[in-house]
Amino acid sequence: MSNSSEEIKKDILHGYERIERYNPDTLGKLAAHYKEILTLLGEDVNREGLLATPMRVAKAMQFFTHGYDLNPEEILRSAMFTEDYQQMVLVKDIEIYSLCEHHMVPMVGKAHVAYIPNGHIVGLSKIPRVVDVFARRLQVQERMTQQIKDCIQNTLNPLGVAVVIEARHLCMSMRGVQKQNSLTTTSDFTGAFLKNKETREEFMHLIGVKLS
Repeated sequence: MSNSSEEIKKDILHGYERIERYNPDTLGKLAAHYKEILTLLGEDVNREGLLATPMRVAKAMQFFTHGYDLNPEEILRSAMFTEDYQQMVLVKDIEIYSLCEHHMVPMVGKAHVAYIPNGHIVGLSKIPRVVDVFARRLQVQERMTQQIKDCIQNTLNPLGVAVVIEARHLCMSMRGVQKQNSLTTTSDFTGAFLKNKETREEFMHLIGVKLS
């Protein structure tokens, strides 16, 4: 995040360091608001279990929404390579953790992303990174699906892009209609995936999803 500070946490048992970045000004303001929210909910913010909760939640929310500070097109351009390959490239089962913008509760699922190169390929790890950029924002699944598709199409200019997202929304299972096993599927296509039925069906077969 811009103007961020770094907090280094050492895990002695597993022998690694985790670096977390936060905006210190935003962090303090968020923590103060969460302290007030806890009080309004009827909690005692001075009891032992809640003393550090406002700051923990503030850090968590900055992490959950860090996609606002990342440029997904720059991520793709950082690993573009010239290659004469024009067959489908598919990265499937990309884990998604996002927050619904209507209730700010999680939506959890997976994304399947494919493209057909048109002179350029991209490092495979960059596609999950792009998915994560858009997931780590307040979202609706429909818009996230389109944003991922548009980013890849506009940056790589491939012969086609296909994106399918399957997710469970806790706003549907924890509150509201309280349906525990509902799964929402969204899709978006460009180019060959949109115009060529066989190409689209091959993609859907590979990811094991049926669209009506």
